[in-house]
Amino acid sequence: MENIRDQVAIIGAGCTKFGERWDKSANDLMVDACYEAFEDAGVDPKEIQAAWMGTSSTGRTGRVLATALKLEYIPVTRCENACATGTDAFRNACHAVAAGVYDMVLVCGIEKLKDSGFTGNPPFLEMITSEVEPPSPPPMQFAMAATRYFHHYGLSYEEGKRTLAKIAVKNHHNGSMNPRAHFQREVTIDQVMNAPMIAWPLGLLDCCVVSDGSAAAIITTPEIAKRYRDDYILVKGLGLACGAGQGLLQRTFDFVHFPENVAAAQQAYKMAGITNPREEIDLAVVHDCFTITELIIYEDMGWSPRGKAKEDVDSGFFELGGGLPVNTDGGLKCFGHPIGASGLRMIYEIYKQLQGKAGPRQVKDAKIGLAHNLGGRPGSFTGSVVILGKRD
Repeated sequence: MENIRDQVAIIGAGCTKFGERWDKSANDLMVDACYEAFEDAGVDPKEIQAAWMGTSSTGRTGRVLATALKLEYIPVTRCENACATGTDAFRNACHAVAAGVYDMVLVCGIEKLKDSGFTGNPPFLEMITSEVEPPSPPPMQFAMAATRYFHHYGLSYEEGKRTLAKIAVKNHHNGSMNPRAHFQREVTIDQVMNAPMIAWPLGLLDCCVVSDGSAAAIITTPEIAKRYRDDYILVKGLGLACGAGQGLLQRTFDFVHFPENVAAAQQAYKMAGITNPREEIDLAVVHDCFTITELIIYEDMGWSPRGKAKEDVDSGFFELGGGLPVNTDGGLKCFGHPIGASGLRMIYEIYKQLQGKAGPRQVKDAKIGLAHNLGGRPGSFTGSVVILGKRD
């Protein structure tokens, strides 16, 4: 695999407020996110040589972004890869810059789900692996992961549920300090424990919501980045891994880890030269579509030993003042999940944290940050990891 570490830099980023954005169209949201990125970078839109748009439902071609921004006669590529859409669009753009094909490119993620009428993510027909397989919406899939995890590691319902509740409380605390989050209020452990059940053992406050939003980044080479700003952020590692749809058809699928996470993380760690992720990563923003997902991610990423993430949750290791703060911006739990926008929203948070511009959520002395997405269904996931770092 070609190592492109330190060959790509982010010089600008933008992010809208996420939520029920009845006041904005998809075009409005893209314009808001992208023009914040242009202003942040000090770049004129005419300097953009190519663009990537990540979306699962907002249009079928890159022309949607071109029309919104009036990007005349440059290549605009539409990317879709389930919940990893935003980070995959970013990955593709990074490789184009590193290959020397373009000097200055834009990546934008967008989704306007509230207008769709779906109460959850729109269905992905290509995920169906068997005509006899029953429908299994995301809450059901991750509820199975939660019950299996509790059983596998000998946790009672009370122990397991309380551990998950602490993750929700942590993320809501972080989101309460973020004016761009859909939800900006604290919750208590008792509220999470007693919330209405969605898919046992996952209650209402264990699940992320459907939202609208957009986020964007402008990337270039480090040599060009120096002309625009001193605090540009470097791409250190990229990883992406897709499952082959066999998991639910195999008796050996254990539901206590997601191999696509592991593979994507290992790719990114290798590129970034990271050998001890628990100690070398300063903060992370991960795909907490459900609280159990975040718990399993801790172990898949190599931050907690298998079956021991509960101990790190109990000790506060993943809280803002802990050893490895996770979901410093509130995560999917507080932002919701506009599919194409989530990955770029995560990158936006890491970018701001590494620049020291995250306000009351700021992680002290942050030098390396990680963004992670997980999309699809067990056995057929796409895992995606982006590692960013400050310039040496």
